[in-house]
Amino acid sequence: MSHLETLLAQAGCGPDPATGALVAPIHLSTTFERAPDGAYPLGYQYSRTDNPNRHQLETTLAAMEGGAVCAAFASGMAATAAVFQALAPGDHVLLPDDAYHGVRHLFTSVFEGWGLRCDQVDMSDLDALDAAFTPATRLVWAETPSNPMLKITDLAAVAERTHAAGALLVVDSTWMTPLLQRPLDLGADLVLHAVTKYLAGHSDVLGGALIAHEETAFFEQVRTIQQAAGPVMDPFSAWLTLRGVRSLAARLRMQCAMARRVAAFLDEHPRVVRVYHPSLPEHPGHAVARQQMADFGAMLSFEVDGTEAEAMDVAARAQVFKRATSLGGTESLIEHRASIEAPPTRTAVTLLRCSIGLEHPDDLLADLAQMLGEF
Repeated sequence: MSHLETLLAQAGCGPDPATGALVAPIHLSTTFERAPDGAYPLGYQYSRTDNPNRHQLETTLAAMEGGAVCAAFASGMAATAAVFQALAPGDHVLLPDDAYHGVRHLFTSVFEGWGLRCDQVDMSDLDALDAAFTPATRLVWAETPSNPMLKITDLAAVAERTHAAGALLVVDSTWMTPLLQRPLDLGADLVLHAVTKYLAGHSDVLGGALIAHEETAFFEQVRTIQQAAGPVMDPFSAWLTLRGVRSLAARLRMQCAMARRVAAFLDEHPRVVRVYHPSLPEHPGHAVARQQMADFGAMLSFEVDGTEAEAMDVAARAQVFKRATSLGGTESLIEHRASIEAPPTRTAVTLLRCSIGLEHPDDLLADLAQMLGEF
């Protein structure tokens, strides 16, 4: 297939060799029959090690990202944990200074006690990154745009520096998907997705995936952790994710277009002091974003002119937007991030983060106008 949209539109469409069904059946069985000689001629033994639905999803996601192999997990954090578990005590990791707070919390609350070491660095500052490498650095974790400040990391430049230091580059591309950004093509070794978000796309699936550029010893260790420890994606979630992937291109195109309109509206609003979205020409990462992204994404943040209580009050008046954690679904969400992030948070107490969904643009803009109108 010459275009990614075609691959996505037909993801999970067989036809099933047993029935001719165009959509693959859900295989809920936990175990599979052995042949008389004790072999497993169809390749499946036990659903913790493999399952037809999970295998189909992993194959699809690997092809989608242009990678060699994929491992699907029960959540994005389970995939993240497997990456850190594949390292050894004493190894050094570089994390972004602005990234999903759950990653930082997982590292400091679990893996520092296990013996991993980390430093947090502004990945958009290449000089700062260069200064942060140590002889023990084994892995660099990048997230671009970052969460929730939407900093932009030059992935090709970071990949070059990471590999020169003898380390691996992992990119959390949950906010982008391969339709908007292709980290493996830019030099990353592994790409991580919380498939809960845009890939599944309907706020009804919990899952994660890790795609590798090559089937290396490191990825094999990740696969061992996946299958031996058992944080695997269940068959129904894999099936639902494939269903969501089939509409990804259409959904994301609409969401990105609406996010650009929302960012421009907020940028002109007198009650908003700062908007974080790389579509805006004044965004410090705008030029890099234009080079490495096909569009600017459907996530944005903004700071209101006021206090924490006033920012909370803006969100409290939402009518079309929903006040909820997560992103990438069909419904638009707004959230006061500092109040839910693990301390010490660096997020401004006046910042609100938005995930733009599929509602009519006039309804979203009207809702923002009334939210900002009276505080």
